[in-house]
Amino acid sequence: MVDGKPLRNEDRVVHLVDDDADLRHALTQSLELEGLTVTAHSDASGIADLPLRELYGVIVCDIRMPGQDGLETMRRALAIDPTMPVILITGHGDVQMAVEAMRAGAYDFIEKPFPANRLFSVVERAIEKRRLVLENRVLRNALEGADELSSRLVGRNPAMQRLRAQIAAIADTDADVLITGETGTGKEVVARALHDFGPRAAANFVAINCAAVPAEIFESELFGHEAGAFTGAQKLRIGKLEHASGGTVFLDEIESMPLDLQAKLLRAIEGRAIERLGSNKQVPLDVRFVAATKSDLSADPAKFRSDLYYRLNVITLTIPALRDRKDDIPLLFFQMAREARARYRREIPEVTPALEAGLMAHDWPGNVRELRNAADRFVLGMWQGFEVKGQQQATGGSGNLGERLDAFERSVILTELSRNDGAMKPTYEALGISRKGLYDKMRRLDISADESRDG
Repeated sequence: MVDGKPLRNEDRVVHLVDDDADLRHALTQSLELEGLTVTAHSDASGIADLPLRELYGVIVCDIRMPGQDGLETMRRALAIDPTMPVILITGHGDVQMAVEAMRAGAYDFIEKPFPANRLFSVVERAIEKRRLVLENRVLRNALEGADELSSRLVGRNPAMQRLRAQIAAIADTDADVLITGETGTGKEVVARALHDFGPRAAANFVAINCAAVPAEIFESELFGHEAGAFTGAQKLRIGKLEHASGGTVFLDEIESMPLDLQAKLLRAIEGRAIERLGSNKQVPLDVRFVAATKSDLSADPAKFRSDLYYRLNVITLTIPALRDRKDDIPLLFFQMAREARARYRREIPEVTPALEAGLMAHDWPGNVRELRNAADRFVLGMWQGFEVKGQQQATGGSGNLGERLDAFERSVILTELSRNDGAMKPTYEALGISRKGLYDKMRRLDISADESRDG
């Protein structure tokens, strides 16, 4: 694959150069029978104008030819792209010459006479090497072309573009920030971006999951304690807020913080100072506070102090749910699959249109975290798609051909309806069918108006 696209059969090209018409014809036939595309040339002039740096496939070239021989053809090709695989065909007396050519960069050489399957085996390995080289080149160029923030927060959706612009605008300030978003949308990724792209990047980023810290030790975790402050406090302990001095404190799931601690946190934020448990001495804080929540903090003052909410809510960044930016799903999935491939050292299976339709039709209640898990399972061969709205899986599943086609058609229609917020006119226009045709298909496939708006 390159950039998420499967290697197509027409990309598996062999550029064959040999002045012997009979051998050229025989090799062309044998390679085409193996599913390769062959462009045959009687001399090297046909190679000269090829866009070698972007070229899939390999060059197979005879060494001894009138005019420009195989060695010169190889040298010129490698001067344009040193990674281009060049396979040389040699006569018996040319073996020493071919060995020298290998040292000069040839991929391999084959001595005449040779069986057709010997050439095919070498060509297959060379094509695989070429595929990996070009794939890595595309990914490297994409990473170099994208700024670091875009590579962390992937997405072309306007909401994601706006979020990146907001982060870039405030990262170099000390303004406290409240990040809102559903579970799995990437709130810590945003918090780390605020830290890493600002002047505090060299100092500590201290993440505190307020839902995971036991209530009885929460105060000590945040503020620290002096030796003897309570039973078991045998020595001085620096709290997380003090440990973050010069950097950023990230308070994740802040809605879970005990109410009595909220008042102490408010005092620390407003005064930029703390007192360790068991001490009357104030310790100054030079930190930026970033909090995150999946809840509406202003909804219930009995659970979350309104004064703390307004103190944290200097700037609010809202991360959209994945279902609200479905146009980003294929891009995100391909990136996560590439990351999974690097971790697990597995090739990425083919991402079919049916699988993509299933990805787009799913609601993703776990958001980006759920998508990442799906990409991991996909690369590991443990996942093939979603069952779409009671039908068979988008990627095929069981059932006869008619049932599978219905499942795929249903997922495509649901995806387009979701993309258009249930509006019929843009949907049937995008699908290239009439209004009546769309209604007939929705009736036959049991797609309700309410379901079409569920995404």
